[in-house]
Amino acid sequence: MERTEINEILEESDRFIRSFGHVLPPFAYWSPEELRTRTASDAAQIAANRLGWDITDYGQGRFDELGLFLFTVRNGSAEDLTRGRGMLYAEKIMISRDKQLSPMHRHNIKAEDIINRGGGRLVLELFSSADDGSPDPEAEVAVLTDGVLRRMKAGSRLALDPGESVTLMPGDWHAFWAENGDVLIGEVSTVNDDLTDNVFREPIGRFSSIIEDTAPRHLLVSDYDVWLSR
Repeated sequence: MERTEINEILEESDRFIRSFGHVLPPFAYWSPEELRTRTASDAAQIAANRLGWDITDYGQGRFDELGLFLFTVRNGSAEDLTRGRGMLYAEKIMISRDKQLSPMHRHNIKAEDIINRGGGRLVLELFSSADDGSPDPEAEVAVLTDGVLRRMKAGSRLALDPGESVTLMPGDWHAFWAENGDVLIGEVSTVNDDLTDNVFREPIGRFSSIIEDTAPRHLLVSDYDVWLSR
């Protein structure tokens, strides 16, 4: 993806989020220079726990068809989970554009609530895991939807209207997309680790390769390792 496109998506996404009366935290709007300065002093946890902007086309170069916007608002650490105490949770804001696919994947550690916060309808395709960890084409899928247990056939599609949510446990395979308009999505989960805890059915990447055709408006979490060490 070109940095110009990423900058445009950041602005469009911020406007979409604000249209629902939601405002991102102050650090979302720091310049790269301020983020570099602050993470070296009083805001080290922003970089350490990878809070902030995240735009991915899964390395395929077709963002409108295959992609997702995310912003990690808060996140604990793997050390917290190991100790069983501390900040054991994470929260994200996401946007799935109309008919934009987030591909089939599961998590080894993370349990998550996926919440339709507004817009169109959010559709999820669901599978349980087979013994080898792959999607099981036969096994029943059982998930909680706002506290109500739902049992479905493998590969069933679960549609969430605004206000509805689903709880996914480690090993639950899921792909999702928006229908009838873009969807603002909330994610509340255990500690999030996008570097190691995403298992995709197809051999694709989690982060995008960026062509630096212009300066970044804001840094993505995938920029931190390079840009914050300069």
